[in-house]
Amino acid sequence: MKNIKLVLEYDGTKYAGWQRQKNANTIQQMLEESIYSITGERLQVIGSSRTDAGVHARGFVANFKTNSSIPETKFSAALNSKLPEDIVILESSLVPDEFHARYSSSGKTYSYTILNRFQPSAIDRNYVYHYRGELDIKAIREACNYFIGTHDFAAFKNTGSSVKSTVRTISAVEVIKSSDYIKYYITGDGFLYNMVRIMIGTLIEVGIGKIKPEHIEYILLSRDRTKAGKSAPASGLCLEKVYYNT
Repeated sequence: MKNIKLVLEYDGTKYAGWQRQKNANTIQQMLEESIYSITGERLQVIGSSRTDAGVHARGFVANFKTNSSIPETKFSAALNSKLPEDIVILESSLVPDEFHARYSSSGKTYSYTILNRFQPSAIDRNYVYHYRGELDIKAIREACNYFIGTHDFAAFKNTGSSVKSTVRTISAVEVIKSSDYIKYYITGDGFLYNMVRIMIGTLIEVGIGKIKPEHIEYILLSRDRTKAGKSAPASGLCLEKVYYNT
């Protein structure tokens, strides 16, 4: 039996997230059905994270075990011939039997894009959060510094997660402004349920002066979800890359 690693890019607009559900189309479901169509095997594909409805990915990682004789490098082309156009396998490879897309991961980078102007975008509407109000980029960048390091992120987690620990390490937060677009890149060893979206929602409140940059430290220490900002919409979020030590 071979363990196959896949790297995926997908537009999450039409899907109810990664994880298979009974009454909605998901990325996992589409992938498992495509694998069945080329191998005849009913199997479970393991994903590197549980992206929510409407969230996108440029470097999502998955793996599955198969008895198929299809060469590992050929799975990408074979699956792309069966998958819809908004899901693409960028790479397929053979990995050790113990490789697990989720548990073997050492970290991830997410991006979040805000369109900061009065008018919305017809073209980018599914890939940005349109925010009309003026945002103080200098204050936002200052606030980002308080996220870097190892902290208890309980205040930045929505209900619905049963994780044993809410402690995570954020190694980098970058804010890039280009014309009307503000793009965040956040890298960490792991992320809680809706953590990035809540971080962005809180940074927006910093940007409009509702929260002072240094107040981020207080919110973290409080471990109180009500102290942080609202969760930003899913459309602006994209999983950029998943990291592995081997």
